[in-house]
Amino acid sequence: MSADNKNLIFISHSMSKTDCININFKDLFKKDIKDANKSYDKRFHEGECAHQLVKERSQFMDLILTRVWNLYSWQSNISLLAVGGYGRGELHPHSDIDLLLLTTEDSIDKDNKNIEEFLAFLWDLNLQIGHSVRSINQCASAAKRDITILTNLLETRLIIGIELMRKRLLDQIRPQKLYSSKAFYRGKLKEQSERYRKHGGTDYNLEPNVKEAPGGLRDIQLITWIAIYHFNVSCRSDLVTKNFFLEDEYHRLYQDEEFLWRVRYGLHIIAGRQEERLLFDHQRKLAVLLGYQDSEGKLGVEKFMQRYYRTVLSIRGLTDVLHQYLNEVIYKTKTNVKIKPFNNYFVIRGDLIDTVSESIFHDHPSTMLELFVILGENDNINGIRASVIRKLLQSAHLIDKKFRSSKDNQNLFLRLLRSPYKLSVQLNRMNRYGILGKYLPAFGKIIGQMQHDLFHIYPVDVHTLKVIENIRRLARPEVAKRFPIPSHIFKNLSKPELLVIAALYHDIAKGRGGDHSKLGGAEVVKFAKLHELTLEEEELLKWLIENHLLMSAVSQREDVSDPKVIGKFASIVGNTMHLDFLYVLTVGDINATNPNLWTEWKGSLMQKLYTATNRYLNRVNLTPMDKNRWSANAKQKIFRRLGEIGISSSAAESVWAELGSEFFLRETTEDIVRYTSAIIKKFQVKDIPTSKNNHIILLKNIGIEVPIATQIFVFSKDIQNTLAVIAAALEKLELNVQDARLHTNGNGDAFDVFYVLTSDGKPISNESRLRERITESLSRAIINPQTLSNAPSRRTPRRLKSFKRKTKAIFSSNLENNTTVLEVLTPDRPGLLALLASIFFRFNLRLLTAKISTLGEQVEDIFYLTNSNYKPINDQNVCQELSKTICEELDSRNQ
Repeated sequence: MSADNKNLIFISHSMSKTDCININFKDLFKKDIKDANKSYDKRFHEGECAHQLVKERSQFMDLILTRVWNLYSWQSNISLLAVGGYGRGELHPHSDIDLLLLTTEDSIDKDNKNIEEFLAFLWDLNLQIGHSVRSINQCASAAKRDITILTNLLETRLIIGIELMRKRLLDQIRPQKLYSSKAFYRGKLKEQSERYRKHGGTDYNLEPNVKEAPGGLRDIQLITWIAIYHFNVSCRSDLVTKNFFLEDEYHRLYQDEEFLWRVRYGLHIIAGRQEERLLFDHQRKLAVLLGYQDSEGKLGVEKFMQRYYRTVLSIRGLTDVLHQYLNEVIYKTKTNVKIKPFNNYFVIRGDLIDTVSESIFHDHPSTMLELFVILGENDNINGIRASVIRKLLQSAHLIDKKFRSSKDNQNLFLRLLRSPYKLSVQLNRMNRYGILGKYLPAFGKIIGQMQHDLFHIYPVDVHTLKVIENIRRLARPEVAKRFPIPSHIFKNLSKPELLVIAALYHDIAKGRGGDHSKLGGAEVVKFAKLHELTLEEEELLKWLIENHLLMSAVSQREDVSDPKVIGKFASIVGNTMHLDFLYVLTVGDINATNPNLWTEWKGSLMQKLYTATNRYLNRVNLTPMDKNRWSANAKQKIFRRLGEIGISSSAAESVWAELGSEFFLRETTEDIVRYTSAIIKKFQVKDIPTSKNNHIILLKNIGIEVPIATQIFVFSKDIQNTLAVIAAALEKLELNVQDARLHTNGNGDAFDVFYVLTSDGKPISNESRLRERITESLSRAIINPQTLSNAPSRRTPRRLKSFKRKTKAIFSSNLENNTTVLEVLTPDRPGLLALLASIFFRFNLRLLTAKISTLGEQVEDIFYLTNSNYKPINDQNVCQELSKTICEELDSRNQ
């Protein structure tokens, strides 16, 4: 008990409830609590140990409750017990204070009035009280029904009352009486499984729950509960004497818990309430509170989250071994497990791998790698014995420069990367047990490395291992159906391990500052030379790492229907081998970055880029592709198709009226035939169009086997500011524009094509009522554009509000297309496209193409613009004023 606590309590045992009311006693209690909290918070800011603070807060609350309890004249045998976390003597600033009022069977109703007044008094003090009133038998019955109640009751602590009652309660629920160790273990593991599922099944969420997420405080508590129950001890420290914990494991768990307790304590202070989630705003504030500062190439908040994720990884590694140990001792059988020799160093015990001696890793360090090679080459071995995991954790430090320089060890590692079974499982184990980061020191630096954004939702090491998992899964039939070309490529590679190495190194230089692709290329060269790969393999790996973002950038930011884009991309790729490796790596990379990032639409753009480039690289005649020639060839195909349905080429030409070659390059033959026939059918009567019949709207889902996006074609006559009108209407329907292609003929008619997805990233089903609403809404907008507003109809999600980066508008010239390219980088907010379109209209600019790309919280949109005469914007004053307007208006929405 600290001196602070002793001085805070002023209550006299002799005071009555009437006296307390007369002197406004509750206000004095509140002042004591407020002063105590202020004192504890000050000590926390000064860096005092969180274990000490939560312990003292619990002791202080004991005193408060005891003094309040003594204000009442209790008529029966009733005791006040702390349960749950408070029962363990742990109390964070805004944690629940869980109480059990324990009574005897014959006196349970005698103190109802006192109980009500006691609890009301506590609530009036603004204490977060959770309570139950039960007899010993009622507690035992509830515990038998619900294993969670049993767990809470196992951690009871007497605050005031009769200790004998508490002991009788514990006797009624003692280990093995209500549940066997096996049943208790199964029940707690089921709880854990359900909790993991609720939190996404991963240790690594963007906004993790410090208490409940995998690797969090609850995992420490759970393993402790199971062990205490099985070994029938009263507290965690007793488990050391039972050989459940080794001394160093106990110390390590204490240190990990201390860090998470400081995080949780700080969270409660910052939020001013019980908050267990590391929300983005809280992450930044906590980083400052805990002393993490920005440095070159790394934000303080990223350093803080790296420490958090490394702590979680440490806890998962330790709980792995403890769970395996409990599984072995709880489920041990009387019959001897069959032991089968494997080689000079390992045996198979049941379906687990074990070592022939406890000193095997010390005597033969190479066996630390050989262990995982064996697991990767033998699908019938299901896991590792607890004692072996323990030895791995203790022996990882033996992996040093000499170890890495050993040719035997290098060959073992390459052999592992070629192993046929569960490679990603083995690499994840190696990461969790500290082996992978020791063997690849560059990988060790990225463990837990996080980027503070909504785009990268995993730490770099976790993302890297997910990329490898995605690549290896391409060999499975069910995955091949979704990714047929990448799967075909992967299954026909002569050395698929090269892709695994590329995946291991593609992000290995993140967090260093500078271009991580170039730095990573240098790192993979070191690996190639150390492991004596061929010069060709080394050059391939270097090229892949340096260009691993290329295919994604081109497919999402450029027009993959443009022959010149294909030619330029092909010149960088160089050959089909580079293209094949890059395609598979890119698909694996994007799908491992963020589950919401990959859409079938993006996949189709990438496949189109791959197919066109592969065709280009395999051509015999490598002369540059000519747009006009391609356009002329496309027209001839269209004329033939139109002729089949009775439409002449002259009629089609009159509709197109000098449409540029871009229209015939970007749109498919089938689509142009559909557009043209619909226009001729509607406008074949020579009446002057009115505002009500001056447009056509066509909807179609696109995709070969499954729909990947909904295409919306809008033809309109004499409509100003078409894009802003249409974009605003689509925004109100909560549709996300993925691509926009705007074509205008010599008569000023607009041929606009939009590709949209719903807010959950899917095309609109043919049966959806939304299709009718789209047609109706766009028609109304075109007829009465003045009724539309650019104001967004959707609220900005909370996560997006956490990011308020300044907008950037970057101009460049595209001489080949005779356009000005505008790149807008800004935080994602609803209604952006409509606002930008209205700005373009105000500046009397024409938008030819828009490439929409949302990466987490950041939008990176590309617009191809001309002036009103279809010429590039050469006036620098116009560009500067346009940039200023865009940045000011977009940033005003980001406040």
